[in-house]
Amino acid sequence: MDPILSEIDKALKIRGLSDAAASKLAVGNYSLIKNMRTSRSEEKRYNVAALQKLADVLGLEFYFGPPRDSGPVENVTVDGVEFAQIPLHAAALAAGDGAENGAESVVDQLAFRRDWLRKIGVSASNAVLARASGDSMLPSIHPGDLLLIDTSRTNPPGGVRSPKDLRPVPIFAILDDGLARVKRVAFVEEGKIALLSDNPAHPPDFRSSRDVTIIGKVMWWGHTVRE
Repeated sequence: MDPILSEIDKALKIRGLSDAAASKLAVGNYSLIKNMRTSRSEEKRYNVAALQKLADVLGLEFYFGPPRDSGPVENVTVDGVEFAQIPLHAAALAAGDGAENGAESVVDQLAFRRDWLRKIGVSASNAVLARASGDSMLPSIHPGDLLLIDTSRTNPPGGVRSPKDLRPVPIFAILDDGLARVKRVAFVEEGKIALLSDNPAHPPDFRSSRDVTIIGKVMWWGHTVRE
């Protein structure tokens, strides 16, 4: 079988997506993967730009396959299930005006199931944890919440979103003028992005994309109960 289609099939099964649903999310029409399956010409079967978008939807690296570890990761196995130890950094990501972090250090490690990390398309060696502060991302992200960040995803969204695209705007950990923040990031126009809050009390901030450094994409967050 075609190795690219084989990896697509594995990722579709993990994510519970049909050919049509994944195609629609990637390129806005339902026939991308269908055309890949039916084309007899390899030259016409694969379009690099379309494959890159499909890889992002399916949580695949564009080498094309499951995310690979790029460095050593401490592992533990419990009852036959493999866990990766993800470092928690002593850094605050402000859901507001920004937080200053000095020479951050690793203060702890939390174990995440490797099969779950693969399911959401995260390589353990690219994953870090940090805590949120501030209220601008309420009710989604609360002060003190843990954020799982994929540091391999450092490109801001490109292209204006279609009004028919109902997916949430992605959340990123960023450095904005040297201050660490967590915001939804949306493309506005060439060279310009919007930093969006979930809390309606905080209006959008508009920035030149050159002034913002993306630390990584926030792939998961967990609420911390504080009595």
